Amino acid sequence: MEPATAIKHLPSFILKMEKEGVPPAVIETFSYYYKKVVEGETGLVFDRDIDPIHKDEIKDASKLESYALAGKKVLKHAVMITLNGGLGTSMGLTAPKSLIEVKDGKTFLEIILQQARQCGVKLALMNSFSTHKDTLSALSKINPSSFPLIFIQNKFPKILQKGLVPATWPDNSDLEWNPPGHGDVYTALYTSGMLQALIDEGIIYAFISNSDNLGAGMDASLLGYFSENRFPFMMEVAEKTPADLKGGHLARKKNGRLILREVAQCHESELSAFQDINRYRFFNTNNIWVNLKFLKDLIEEKKTIPLPMILNPKTLDPRDETSPRVFQIETAMGAAISLFEGATAVKVPRSRFFPVKKCSDLLAVCSDCFVFSKEKNLVLNPIRIKNKRPGTIKINLDPKYYGKIDLLEERFKDGVPSLVDCESLAIEGDVLFQKNVTIKGRILIKNTRRVQAVIKEGKIINSDITF
Repeated sequence: MEPATAIKHLPSFILKMEKEGVPPAVIETFSYYYKKVVEGETGLVFDRDIDPIHKDEIKDASKLESYALAGKKVLKHAVMITLNGGLGTSMGLTAPKSLIEVKDGKTFLEIILQQARQCGVKLALMNSFSTHKDTLSALSKINPSSFPLIFIQNKFPKILQKGLVPATWPDNSDLEWNPPGHGDVYTALYTSGMLQALIDEGIIYAFISNSDNLGAGMDASLLGYFSENRFPFMMEVAEKTPADLKGGHLARKKNGRLILREVAQCHESELSAFQDINRYRFFNTNNIWVNLKFLKDLIEEKKTIPLPMILNPKTLDPRDETSPRVFQIETAMGAAISLFEGATAVKVPRSRFFPVKKCSDLLAVCSDCFVFSKEKNLVLNPIRIKNKRPGTIKINLDPKYYGKIDLLEERFKDGVPSLVDCESLAIEGDVLFQKNVTIKGRILIKNTRRVQAVIKEGKIINSDITF
């Protein structure tokens, strides 16, 4: 379809969004991206347009301890913003992932509330239209001493690939919309009035992170470094390992500004270069620091936040591969690094990045590999460090028996094994674990039988087991 013909459909998108009560700034933002889709833009970023970041180009967080005092002085001007829009669908849930019980009988949400209280900073949650109701219900039961601020992520209409017209699905009209990615946090802050409200209360510095990453938290040294240098924007990055091949990486545009390239923005012919950890060595942890005054000025100057577009081809109903093909326009929060003059990045240890994306991640976090610091951040167990075990534990669980959270909980109903001295764990087949099991070293547990195998109470495993 010719661009001149396709752009004629923009008014129908605008009308649909107006009927839904979508704020004007969001409509303006969607229109900006839709025009790019019509013009054939894919959002791809090519190697020829960027340069890798060298090791000595960014500061190491381990050398910023002298900024801790400055950070503590401005805690009263800081806010933790937690992205709470995700459902645990990949783990078999239909509820907010933040309501999963993760450690010491507490959910992600309860632990995040503790982190904010321990640091003495405000907490704001960005819910999505899918998580808002359940989160409010959970908060009413928790009844925290300080209730978090809440604002809601916006939504974009899905675009039918055939004809680039608004997608319709009468059986479930909710499926006609998609969350526009965590890059929407900036627009949602603005359109909800939260941005101005925070600034009016003297809040200048925002630390933004995902609800499923309990390694992240308000760090005084990083806050001090950010505030003292008057950076408008700062991204926490970590060095890539072979396990981080898909993580969005930091690079530099030819004009000198930093840029984030996600895997969805990489042409398939350049995937090998994208995954070369010696070439693009730093990945985005999705821990972001933003000066709210700079953010407000940028939005009011641009009338929108023109983040690089991620165009995701999907099926209209994600559970029905036969449903019509659509485009979802999304953006990444870290991509804002290219919009701010003077934006920077800082290299942080892996201890600030323990996201739970799969059941294997949950098993690791629930285990004694990790403990809580006095700030209630998740950290490596000192015993693991003392015994010179690797900072990350590799866990591969048979998806048939452990791929969904109910299956995982059923097979570890008596408690998670001790993994503090485990380097890697792979489980193939159906295996039930009784209580007080200890696993050490690199272990493969394999059940080739049709009946469930059982690891008996108190068992110490330091070599492979086959049933």
